[in-house]
Amino acid sequence: MIPQSFTAVLRIEKTGRGGKTVTVIDKLPRSGDYLSRLAKMLKTRCGSGGTYKIEEFGMVEIQGDKREMIRAIFKNEKISYKG
Repeated sequence: MIPQSFTAVLRIEKTGRGGKTVTVIDKLPRSGDYLSRLAKMLKTRCGSGGTYKIEEFGMVEIQGDKREMIRAIFKNEKISYKG
């Protein structure tokens, strides 16, 4: 089941990561199965590591500044996003 009524928020974080840049996709559904599949797809297509977390919202972290790649992937997958 892929929830369609959400808007993902993309941002870059460096704080608390030893100076390394991480692309964060936030405000995702709190579904472990969906986040796992999304993280795996993004890691494969971006060619980098990453993880997912479930807190107040679901969140996926991809290593490096991959915002442009992720925007293109979200456009192809018809996932709405900001940032």
